Amino acid sequence: MITQLLEKERIRTTLPKAMALKQYADRVITMGKQGTQQAWDKACGIVRTDRERHKLFTTMALRYRDRQGGYTRVVKAGWRERDAAPLAFIEFVDWPGELRPAEPPKTISPLLPFSVQAYLRQQQQQQQQQS
Repeated sequence: MITQLLEKERIRTTLPKAMALKQYADRVITMGKQGTQQAWDKACGIVRTDRERHKLFTTMALRYRDRQGGYTRVVKAGWRERDAAPLAFIEFVDWPGELRPAEPPKTISPLLPFSVQAYLRQQQQQQQQQS
């Protein structure tokens, strides 16, 4: 179903399937954002077609580069007539045809983690000593 979600960017299914698919879709988008060979190999086991895999690592990765999670949304869509199963739409956020507008991505703190700050400070000190 992830392949179909990547292809159409919104699908209608039962609510339990949509909730389960949301977790996998968020993980796959994270793989696309990583853009490494290891992430590509993992995505090959999940996304079935080459076209959708390419879309994941190019279009989707660029679209969600500033977002730290929450790439999909589940919207309840009523009940199926025959068996009264709850239906829902699952869709990606931040695309032109979405059902409702997404909240803007949370801004990343300007402070880097301590280890990164220490590393950058150390590099700056070494450059100053060499100058």
